[in-house]
Amino acid sequence: MRETIIRTAGLTKRYGENKAVDGLELEIEKGEVFGLLGPNGAGKTTTILMLMGLSEPSAGKAEIGGYDCTREAIAVKRIVGYLPDNVGFYGEMTGRENLRFVGELNALTKEETDKRIEALLARVGMTDAADQRAGTYSRGMRQRLGIAAVLMKDPQVVILDEPTLGIDPEGVHELIGLIRELAEQDGRTVLVSSHQLYQVQQICDRVGIFVKGRLVAAGTVEELGKRLEAREWTLELGAQPDGAGLKKLLGELDGVKRLERKGDGWTVCSERDIRRALLDALAHGGYDLMYLRPCGGDLDEIYRRYFAQEEAV
Repeated sequence: MRETIIRTAGLTKRYGENKAVDGLELEIEKGEVFGLLGPNGAGKTTTILMLMGLSEPSAGKAEIGGYDCTREAIAVKRIVGYLPDNVGFYGEMTGRENLRFVGELNALTKEETDKRIEALLARVGMTDAADQRAGTYSRGMRQRLGIAAVLMKDPQVVILDEPTLGIDPEGVHELIGLIRELAEQDGRTVLVSSHQLYQVQQICDRVGIFVKGRLVAAGTVEELGKRLEAREWTLELGAQPDGAGLKKLLGELDGVKRLERKGDGWTVCSERDIRRALLDALAHGGYDLMYLRPCGGDLDEIYRRYFAQEEAV
């Protein structure tokens, strides 16, 4: 039986009349990688700050490991490691010296600190650069050193805010592998905040989609796609001859809600599966079908459609 380690109930944060986070209901299971997905300003970082006890909610509550994130913030910090979107180190100190300082802050013995430093530097691929000044590091190197710093206190939960932002493709690939290791090999729970859809799809077991401070959907990518199918079917097709006649035929099919031009073909949105009726209509109209495919299973498409629905409300 899976154990819930992060739980929020009605979590809300107001700034004047604006709700940065609006009634968040969320449960994250121990050992999973969960992605908070949304554009800048959607409420992701505000949620993280409340989870870390760094910002007090206007209403509702959050718990991590059974500890109240507001009233027991110190206890929460003992079991949670947090990597902000722009991690900072003392630039004149080496990577190794920065990690040693983190060990001292967490009251580790010198022996334990040195042991963890060597193991973590190797794990994040920073052994060769460990004695260079942190001020000379690239963003990718700082992120890897940041993960090593987070792991110095051996946390149960790791929270990463936009961890791949501004990193080159090779660095992103390495970082994604490292993040997956935290859950699969270590058994840690990882919460990743990002607007990088493709990377979130690679990393996460489940995702939550944030729009205007609200969590509008949560689940696996497959589950989110199926929920959208229950509301609306989307097909992409191309046929010849392509012109006003084809547009009229598609638009008049029973159940069609929207019709959009896409490249050399069309996107047809309908309230149910119309593939059989569509094929019959094309055949009777003398059209040659070039391609027909359902869409919506990709996270980019899923997010676009959820976001469009919420913007229309």
